[in-house]
Amino acid sequence: MTILFNILVFLHVVGAAMIVGYWIATMRTPTVHPRQRDGAFLQLLTGIAMMGVLPFLPDSDPNYAKLGIKLVVAVVVAVLAVIGARRVKQGQPVSTGLAHGVGGLALLNVAIATLWQ
Repeated sequence: MTILFNILVFLHVVGAAMIVGYWIATMRTPTVHPRQRDGAFLQLLTGIAMMGVLPFLPDSDPNYAKLGIKLVVAVVVAVLAVIGARRVKQGQPVSTGLAHGVGGLALLNVAIATLWQ
């Protein structure tokens, strides 16, 4: 189970990099890239899978309050990323707030994951 969990963590970090990386790359002209949507879904899927595997790990003491907050933030990021990606696909402008909401909330989730002990 530990190997599976570590693979899920790796993919989870890749998803975060997809969201935050594209956000930083497009900061001068904020938009939502379709890969940010993909990264948000990758984060959601791997996060849920990690929550399922966590109780089976030796010496695990899950903080379910932290995980619940991260899940809510991840769902919001995914919804915003889908809305932004659809607007880009339809040729509509993406508001600055929407673009920064996707990247900023993803960065907030990384901060919660790393700073909340």
